[in-house]
Order: sequence, then C-alpha cells, then structure tokens
Amino acid sequence: MAIELSFLRQIAQVAAEQTLPRFRTISSIDNKYQVGFDPVTEADKEAERAIRALINRTYPDHGIMGEEFGSENLAASHVWVIDPIDGTRAFISGLPVWGTLAGLTIDGDAVAGVMAQPFTGELFMCDGVASYYEGPGGPRQLKTRQNPDIAQATLFTTTPALFKDKKREAYDRVERSVRMPRYGADCYGYAMIAAGFVDLVVETALHPYDIVALVPIIEKAGGVITNWDGGPAEKAGDIVAAGSKELHEQALELLNR
Repeated sequence: MAIELSFLRQIAQVAAEQTLPRFRTISSIDNKYQVGFDPVTEADKEAERAIRALINRTYPDHGIMGEEFGSENLAASHVWVIDPIDGTRAFISGLPVWGTLAGLTIDGDAVAGVMAQPFTGELFMCDGVASYYEGPGGPRQLKTRQNPDIAQATLFTTTPALFKDKKREAYDRVERSVRMPRYGADCYGYAMIAAGFVDLVVETALHPYDIVALVPIIEKAGGVITNWDGGPAEKAGDIVAAGSKELHEQALELLNR
C-alpha cells in the first residue's frame, strides 16, 4: 500500500504547529518516572493530540499507538505508531536533533513513515514505494551509501551508558570495530543512514513508537534494520540499522558473538 506523501506532510505540519512555538522557550517539564528521568512536555502532548485528530479524520478505521496517550483500535489491520517528539531530552536542551515520528503498519509490517525536523525544515519520508527527502538543498530520493566494511563505518548510538552488562560488552565490540562512533541524535541518526551520511545505528530497549516510522524509510532507501537477533524491527527492543546488507551482517555477528 502506498500512502500519499501529501498526508505525511500534513502529519509533519500539524505537529510542527505545536512543537515549533514551544522549542527553545521556557516551559514546564513533567517527569514520567518516580525514579530516574523521562521528560514529557506540553509540546509532546499537544503534537500527539494534533496527529491523532488528523488520522482519525482522514482514516477513521485505522488504529493508533502513541507514546503519550496510548492505543486505540489496535485490532485494525492498519495502525499508525506515533512519537510526537522523539528526543525530548534534546528538545528541552535546545538541540535540533529531535523529530516527529509517525509510521503506518499493515498487519504488523511497517510500510510507510515520516520523520520530520521542523526547526531545520527537513522531512524524511517513505510512501511504501521509495524514500524521499525534502528540505534545504532541495528534494531528492534517499539512498544509503552501501558501505560494506565496518572498519570504514560511522556508528551512532544515543549513549553507551544505556547498554547494561552483556549488552554493553556486545555494543563495545561493535564500537571498537568502526572508524568513527558518535553519540546522541536520536531519530536523526537513522535518518542520516537513509540519507547516506551514517552507516550504522545500534540501540537498546526501544519502544515501537521509537522505531516503526524509521523502518520503511531505511529499508526503501536500501538499508537493513532488525532486532539484534535478526528479527523484525517493528517489535522494537534492541535494534541495529545499517546502510548495507554486508555491514548489517558484520554488526549482527559482533553483537551475538
């Protein structure tokens, strides 16, 4: 199934109307955790409300899974998976590496999605057929750079501190093997795989709303994204994304050694 790019642009627009006026402003921040810190802002909540309203008007039979307001109609074959601000920590720190994520699954398979960064004016989209970029520099089709050699790879992860015990050992094996590791960037790192500037992203303990929108964008750009066991990334958890099949296989071997 192809989704019109115009609808993905609408998702980005209604979300931006809520996020941009609140970016780099002083506003209240709530914490989802009683122990630790998982921030949520008014921008997160209002952007998700706006996206949900748009989907419900346009596709009333579709289900929705969102980070802030839970799930509705998950028995539907078509389900939208939403993260209104992926990278809330970056958002509240004034760093423009957060993004709005919305992905469509059909019978559990991610088929279309958008990652929007409104401050930089960038859209990374997949309509189910191909992946596209719109923003500074002009529109183009997204293609990974197909680097086959992990020794020449650029790797992104949020922070190595998130990997615990055996998973930290596994991640460290990958980091020692690449040319350049970088930290942070949240969803922006995955977008840079699709755009051909980053080769590898390795993450742990993700939720579906963190990753579903990015799966088709990477796959239709020529990349590979799975769980560490090689299973479908839609199930979230521990994720490895690569710009080429060869690189993905090398990363999996290191992670599961």
